[in-house]
Amino acid sequence: MTTPAASDAPLRIEGEITIYRAEELKRALLEPLQPHTTLEVNLSAVTELDTAGVQLLMLAKRTAQKQQGQLRLVGHSAAVLEVFDLLHLAAYFGDDLVIPQPLGAARA
Repeated sequence: MTTPAASDAPLRIEGEITIYRAEELKRALLEPLQPHTTLEVNLSAVTELDTAGVQLLMLAKRTAQKQQGQLRLVGHSAAVLEVFDLLHLAAYFGDDLVIPQPLGAARA
């Protein structure tokens, strides 16, 4: 995981967003949040997301909103998309999701 150098630089999370990394990731997500700013979080390298990780992302979104800022999730990995779909979270986070086309599927 890399931490942004400035409040407008993206944060990239790599590996798991699970209960085993919750404390580490909580600091990484909440520390860069500043009033009236947007924090972009790249989730393309996330390999696993559990309910503790979902709660952490929700906390970061609420914290940003309380500070009149924004949390923007981008580059959702397949693991993240699967959990967001299962828990119907796309509308909650409000970010654009790119759904990958299955291998071998015909293009229109």
